[in-house]
Formats: sequence, C-alpha cells, structure tokens
Amino acid sequence: MKQTMTTKQSERLINAVKFIVLLIFGVLLMTPFLWMISVGFDRTANIAMPFPPKLIPDNLSAFNYGIIFENGRVFKAYLNSGIVTTSSVAISVCSALLGGYAFSKGKFKGKRILFFMVLCTLMIPMEPRLIPLYKLFNSVGLLNTFWPLILPSLVSGFLVFLCKQFFDQLPDTLREAAQIDGASEFKIFFSIYLPLAGPIAATMVILSFIWSWNDFMWPLVVLNNQELHTIPLYLASFSLENGTSLGGLTMALATVSILPIVIVYLFLQRYIIQSIALSGVKGE
Repeated sequence: MKQTMTTKQSERLINAVKFIVLLIFGVLLMTPFLWMISVGFDRTANIAMPFPPKLIPDNLSAFNYGIIFENGRVFKAYLNSGIVTTSSVAISVCSALLGGYAFSKGKFKGKRILFFMVLCTLMIPMEPRLIPLYKLFNSVGLLNTFWPLILPSLVSGFLVFLCKQFFDQLPDTLREAAQIDGASEFKIFFSIYLPLAGPIAATMVILSFIWSWNDFMWPLVVLNNQELHTIPLYLASFSLENGTSLGGLTMALATVSILPIVIVYLFLQRYIIQSIALSGVKGE
C-alpha cells in the first residue's frame, strides 16, 4: 500500500514538474507577442520605444489601431492577401489529398520513382527557384498578377508526403470492399477516404495558410504594383518609410497582420490534435 502511494506521489510530482517547465517555456515564447501587442496600445511608442519593455503600457490607448484602419491601404492589403491565401490553400490542399491518396493506395508503374521525385523537392529551398520561376512567369506575361503567388502551390512535396503518411494508416480493406461493389477509384476516394481525411486536411489548411499569408520574398520579386501588395509587403514598406519613429503604429500593424492566422488556428486546432493522435494508429 505504501509502495502504491509512493508511486502515485512520484507520478504527480513528475507531472507537476513537466507542467511547470512547459509553462515557463510557454511564457517565454509568448512574451515577444505580448510585448508587440502592448507596444501597439502605447501611444507614446510613436515618439520613442519604451525601455525597459513593459507588458502593460503607462498610457493605454487604441489610437494606433484607429490610425491604421483609417488608412485604406491596410484593407486593400488584407483583400489581396485573402485572395492569394484562399486560392493557394484550396489548390494545395486539394492536390495534396489527391496526390497523397494516389501514392498511398494507387498501384501504377513508376510510383516509387515519382514519389522520390516529389520528396526531392523538399530538399530545394525557395531561393534557388526564384530565378527560374521568375523567368517562367515573365515569359507568359503573368508578372504583377496574383497567378505567380497561386500556381506554385499546385504541388507541395511536404503536403503530399503528409497525406500519404495519413492514408497509409487507413485500412486497404475499405478500398477492396468498394472495388468489389463496383465503385470507381474517384468514387472510393470521395465517398470513403476523403470523409476520413478531415483531421489531416485541417492540418494542411493551417500550414498552407501560414506559408501563403506570411510569404514575403516571392511576392516582393513578382509584385511591383503597390495596389497588389499583400500584408507582409505593406508591413515592410510601412516599416521602411517610418523606421522606428512610429514604433507603436508598426507594432499595431504587425498585430493586425497575424490575427487571421490566430483565428484559423483556434478554429481548427482540435482537428490538428486529432490528426496527431491518428497518425500513430496503424489500420489493419
């Protein structure tokens, strides 16, 4: 009995230590974001950045946010980012689901070689692809449009790999039973496997949303028209124009720029947890 109680107490102590450690690291990770929000509500930060940093400003005011939304450019940048991000997410997720299912359940010649080629794209960063992509879109006259930001999302090696790993966990007996009933391959995918892919689809939506919304280098290369600038480009141009002289406005704009990512994550976080849990279950 004493040994059992000792074991329970040691487990509680270990869990308490884990919680405290995770809490400390969580607070450390959140501190820069909290400071960014705090400076955004500090009107005096437009004159001089507060030092030492304070999480609660002395002069709490929504003045900076009012100035930001009075400028119509931020709404235009939001609209541009919304168009690009929504299109990129839809294309990348749909293509990854189809590709992942084909590589997981499909049987065709050259499947391993094609999948290896898809994985090879993960080893090539964006920087070496900038010039070839720029020349490609320039040759077809698509620069200074949203198409160069949307079309490269058609194939994402990481998302295809993620989908394949997920579909590998689902039993092949579902497909075999449907084939016996005479269902076509598209019917099997859309009626059986796609409804089960909700968790992994939600995970891919968040990942592709973050990638597209925060993308800076590629839009900077292909978009010269300020009317087409996305949120990261508008934030960068605002920072270059004002430097640290308007620190409060810059931090307020940065806070506004990440709100869509936070909202999307809050709505889909339970699906992400579910996909992580299912990834360790092997279907038989």
